[in-house]
Amino acid sequence: MAKKVLVFLEQRNGSIKNAALQVVKFGAEVASALGMEAEAVTIGNNIDGLSKVGGFGINKVTHYKNELLENYSSSAYSKIVSDFANELGAEIIVISNTALGKDIAPRIAVKTGSAIAVDVVDYKVEGSEIIFTRPVYAGKALTAVKLKPEKKVITIRPNVFNAGEPGSDSAEVVTKEAGELDLREKVIEIKKSEGKLDVAEADKIVSGGRGLKGPENFHLIEELADVIGAAHGASRAVVDAGWRPHSEQVGQTGKTVSPNLYIAVGISGAIQHIAGMRSSKFIVAINKDKDAPIFQIADYGIAGDAFEILPPLISELKRLKEN
Repeated sequence: MAKKVLVFLEQRNGSIKNAALQVVKFGAEVASALGMEAEAVTIGNNIDGLSKVGGFGINKVTHYKNELLENYSSSAYSKIVSDFANELGAEIIVISNTALGKDIAPRIAVKTGSAIAVDVVDYKVEGSEIIFTRPVYAGKALTAVKLKPEKKVITIRPNVFNAGEPGSDSAEVVTKEAGELDLREKVIEIKKSEGKLDVAEADKIVSGGRGLKGPENFHLIEELADVIGAAHGASRAVVDAGWRPHSEQVGQTGKTVSPNLYIAVGISGAIQHIAGMRSSKFIVAINKDKDAPIFQIADYGIAGDAFEILPPLISELKRLKEN
């Protein structure tokens, strides 16, 4: 029997998250490079679009269904995935390094007797072995990780491995009723601002820091973000001060992001913040301190007062958008 790579598909409100499609693509590539087969598993109640993962390289999805599993339960989800991985004989389990992934991955590693590598940003195959690359020292360095045990759990950083455009293939969907649930804890309700992009999955992010001087000035961040279709982000200092909600915090103690475009306004660039966004494809920094650390990693920088730069920038972008 061929060796298996098992991909966990994270869903929210019955829809597969974009980060999960990146995991599908990653898992399919790793399986192909190692001469293995890849399958996917997901958990929830009614989930739309499961067959579309076939377009990203995996031809079979097992859906464990139960209305009590519509929202996340770490005990139930980790047991179901672990039991299925053991039944399948999966040697590699791949999960997105989202908040849910960070919680469930170590539980699955323990239950399956696997080694674990978290926040993977690259990999290479040497013969029959796979070597993962992950950031260390708050993102200041990268380390190569080779896991000796046969069984491995891997979490990959969202938006680092591009899923690309889907092919035309459809995956076989096998639905199983999940019974004997371990529901020692469960998410009861998820509240999210309507129409608000999640920084963890956004392709573009505009973040504000203490340089904006107060919460009343964050309308500039919101206006710029709205014009370019970006999510709103914030530094830890801003969130700690109560200016913005924790859901917007980018950094080591917030959310790790890897968008195509990251605009940092009034953010000096403390290492904790940089650790959460330095893998962004293009970084634009706006700060009145020309010696701010953020400029050391920025692709483009403007040394100036944000209150003088943002209004005409927003106005010009609106004009361009209208034309």
